Amino acid sequence: MTRLFLMLSMVLALAACSEHKALNQPTKDLGAFKLGHNIVVAPKMQKVPISREATKEEWIEALTTAIGDRFSRYDGDQLYHFGVSVEGFALAPPGVPLVFSPKSALVINVTVWDDAAGKKLNEEPEQLVVFEDLGNAPIVGSGYVNTREEQLAALSFNAAHRIERWMVEMREEKGWFEPRGETEEAPQTTQPEKAAETKPEPAKAEPAVPEDVAPQAANPADLPPASVPQPAEG
Repeated sequence: MTRLFLMLSMVLALAACSEHKALNQPTKDLGAFKLGHNIVVAPKMQKVPISREATKEEWIEALTTAIGDRFSRYDGDQLYHFGVSVEGFALAPPGVPLVFSPKSALVINVTVWDDAAGKKLNEEPEQLVVFEDLGNAPIVGSGYVNTREEQLAALSFNAAHRIERWMVEMREEKGWFEPRGETEEAPQTTQPEKAAETKPEPAKAEPAVPEDVAPQAANPADLPPASVPQPAEG
């Protein structure tokens, strides 16, 4: 946890790169991807001391909406599920212009599940650090130009975009979301046309059993109780 605080504290002093991409832009190449479950949790979420307040419920709602809006545009025929955990955040307060101008940041862990295979695509969660757009005020910090709600929404939007970028990278590197081939039909043991031409062999007569060695019918009284036929009910 100390490492998380240190990382976010350092991030607050750095300028954030703009990641705000409009949702009306063309989708990326994610193969046969289609969003299934979109699960966001925040059981161990931490807030950097120099930050505005935001509840777990607010982050869960904002991220769920942003992720759903971005990935519902993909209409592949293979389902994949998201598991996203909010690890830490910093919503920049106003600060002091040109002296201390903190920047907003968000840290999340992401896991992608393959529905058909029933397993994770990434065994270890991918940790992503996301920054807020600074708009036209890169010097004074977002705390002077954006409200708390605007900061939270912007970070959630950029988080969804960052997840998309990471997924594109994984598709290029590891072949994620590749369309699966159709299930092959089981081969036939006999070709239909050959089966039609085959003439059945005449049945061979069973040898007659002499009467003196024919088996005697079993006496129900000699059989175990479970073997005696029971009358049908009704």
